[in-house]
Amino acid sequence: MALVAMQAAMAQAPGTAAPAREWRFGDTPVWQDEFDYQGAPDPARWGYDLGGTGWGNHELQHYTDQLGNAFVEAGVLAIVARRFKRAGQTTYTSARLVSRGKGDFLYGRIEFRARLPVGRGTWGALWMLPTEQHYGRWPRSGEIDIMEHVGYDPGQVHVTVHTQAYNHTIRTQRGKQARVDDHATKFHRYRVDWTPDWIRGYIDDAPVFEFANEGTGPDAWPFDRPFHLLMNLAVGGDWGGAQGVDPDAFPAWMEVDYVRVYPLLQP
Repeated sequence: MALVAMQAAMAQAPGTAAPAREWRFGDTPVWQDEFDYQGAPDPARWGYDLGGTGWGNHELQHYTDQLGNAFVEAGVLAIVARRFKRAGQTTYTSARLVSRGKGDFLYGRIEFRARLPVGRGTWGALWMLPTEQHYGRWPRSGEIDIMEHVGYDPGQVHVTVHTQAYNHTIRTQRGKQARVDDHATKFHRYRVDWTPDWIRGYIDDAPVFEFANEGTGPDAWPFDRPFHLLMNLAVGGDWGGAQGVDPDAFPAWMEVDYVRVYPLLQP
């Protein structure tokens, strides 16, 4: 079946309750990066978000496309947040890699194998945003956070979604947490399974979070449009910097062993 026709067949009409369907995923990725090369992240798969605007969260870092902030070595992608002293002020640089326009997906199993940063003030994330803001600006078009970790709460990993109806600004955010005490010394698998009926989050195949499609429309479920992948390491911010930033924690590293996207199959 053609992709557009298959997606139409999978779609759920607004205002209808989610049917009981057993979804399956393919065994072979439709998109992946195994980081089996050296140097800069593959430009066919990854672009960069650049700048130091605070990124809506009063973050401190300036995102760059420099090798010092994102590079592949020994089969692993490293995203490194660094501290600099300039003109008597402390500044930070880091990287935010995006697959927008190079890897955009509607439904599927998305998995990262990663080792997470340490240090108060670090805020690492593996997540997804809509490629086009079809339903409007954040949070109307949605956000899927596959893994978030703030350094002042080491080992507490968060899986979250944001929508117009469910987000932290109105105290209705939907998410769950799980302990990963060796998050910084060992690689773990962080994934979501995304279908027309639900989004489920897992750590090392253990279920952590589920968010169901209520069938009430895009305010609650904007997840029927293509999304792209993001990987970034922020510094400070409303959440990451809630207990301050330890300047001695930098450089701080987040490492990713692979990224794989598996297709959703018809039930």
